[in-house]
Amino acid sequence: MTHSAGNSVKRVRLFSLRLLFAVLLIGVPFSGRAQTVEHPSRERVMAALPRLEEMARQIVDKGDVPGLSIAIVYRDEVVFLKGFGVRDERSGEPVDADTVFQLASLSKPLASTVVAAIVGEAGTSWDARIADIDPGFQLHDAYPSGQVTVRDLFCHRSGLPGGAGNELEELGYDRGVILHRLRQVELASSFRSAYSYSNFGLTAGAVAAARAVGMSWEDAAEAKLYQPLGMVSTSSRHADFLARANRATLHARHDGQWKALARRDPDAQSPAGGVSSNARDLAQWMRLHLGKGKYNGKQLIDADAIGQTHLPHMSLGRHPITGSPVFYGLGWNLEYGRYGEAWGHAGAFSDGARTLVSLLPDGQLGIAVLSNAFPTGAPEGLADTFFDLVMKGEATRDWNTDWGRLYDQLFGPAIEAAARRYGTPPTSPRTALPLSSYAGTYANPYVGQAVVAEREGALEIRLGPDGSQIIPLSHFDRDLFTYRPFEEMPDMLLAITFTIGQDGKAAQVEIEHLNDLGLGVLKRAGD
Repeated sequence: MTHSAGNSVKRVRLFSLRLLFAVLLIGVPFSGRAQTVEHPSRERVMAALPRLEEMARQIVDKGDVPGLSIAIVYRDEVVFLKGFGVRDERSGEPVDADTVFQLASLSKPLASTVVAAIVGEAGTSWDARIADIDPGFQLHDAYPSGQVTVRDLFCHRSGLPGGAGNELEELGYDRGVILHRLRQVELASSFRSAYSYSNFGLTAGAVAAARAVGMSWEDAAEAKLYQPLGMVSTSSRHADFLARANRATLHARHDGQWKALARRDPDAQSPAGGVSSNARDLAQWMRLHLGKGKYNGKQLIDADAIGQTHLPHMSLGRHPITGSPVFYGLGWNLEYGRYGEAWGHAGAFSDGARTLVSLLPDGQLGIAVLSNAFPTGAPEGLADTFFDLVMKGEATRDWNTDWGRLYDQLFGPAIEAAARRYGTPPTSPRTALPLSSYAGTYANPYVGQAVVAEREGALEIRLGPDGSQIIPLSHFDRDLFTYRPFEEMPDMLLAITFTIGQDGKAAQVEIEHLNDLGLGVLKRAGD
């Protein structure tokens, strides 16, 4: 059904591969409404569950993912809650319904739920201007800085380009620094004219909404959503995730095997990608949405405030698999397809997370699928097959294969292209200058400082606020060096290129994976 996660762009940016990403949803405009469909019966739902369970077991047994956890809600009842596989390939500890996963961009509809609660209590408005709540927040241009609202940021129409701030988070900058530096990023479109999926744009909107009621984002999420729903294993703080004994480790493929290669601390963009939760807790949250803000018989969140999140705001074109029209609401994707209206969102960390929620509000049916692997279309394949089983009695196509193929097409070519560019050295490479000609400190206002240093006869570059991210460089040709910035993608070779000044020393350096927005060129900062 509806699927999106991370940066939605017409091409896969190099840095987008490292962080959250989106299935390409670009196509023709939509006119019309969803078709009328038969509401699923309880008998059909229950009959589909054993087949779904068997399919999940097969996916794990085939090695498509190390682990899975699934929750299904039907007519305000949790009808399925089960884990499969292992949460860490090294320990072999099993996944169950209480295993906590990092949700990545599935955090976004949770964040919009928190804001809906604040709006419903008259703490702020979806149309509150950020400048009125947080005058210190600015975009590149004066008009959008003064007019941008919580709604604009949650439906990704501020004009911020998709990757803005992501690279700074990767370098280790905190949320305050990143949000401040967004003002240096030129807008990708005029204000409110186009959709551009922005993790830190949404984060700015969420933080402002919490600020309006005098709370930090993390405290607001806990008080307005997690505690009222009894989501005791859910948090917007990475430290809480690390404290869980029953947590899933991120996995990426390495030499054909799933390996736990990296950790991912997403606190800087917590509203957009930093929630951790389990299937049991997410089932309660799905009940809340399918109940239009009502939970256990009580109107927990104002129906209009939460209903705003499910309204189509920005057209995303046609779904890449189903061809159905898709829109973005407020933290939700909205698809008008074969089984009527659907609300959903997905999430991914290239370090090794894939998550999904998909709801059929008319049928009062929802599914959440959590996995600890990247890249994989298994969550989408499971959800789409489940809906087919309920509505048609059988799968209408091989969804797992179709989704797997799409993910291969999205990421394989970009990695292969980078490998082709720099995987084989030139036949007659030009000799580098003495390494001391490149060594030094470089800086710009967006990326901050980078230190290039000699070490054991080679160069390395130290990045981030404290220089703790150290990347070895390999000479390729004259003033061009290559490096591997992403541990989970060891075949991804990128370039660092020096420009030599009249004094024979490097005057500036261009760092490829930081230059998607044209802000990855750093000038020498004196010697």
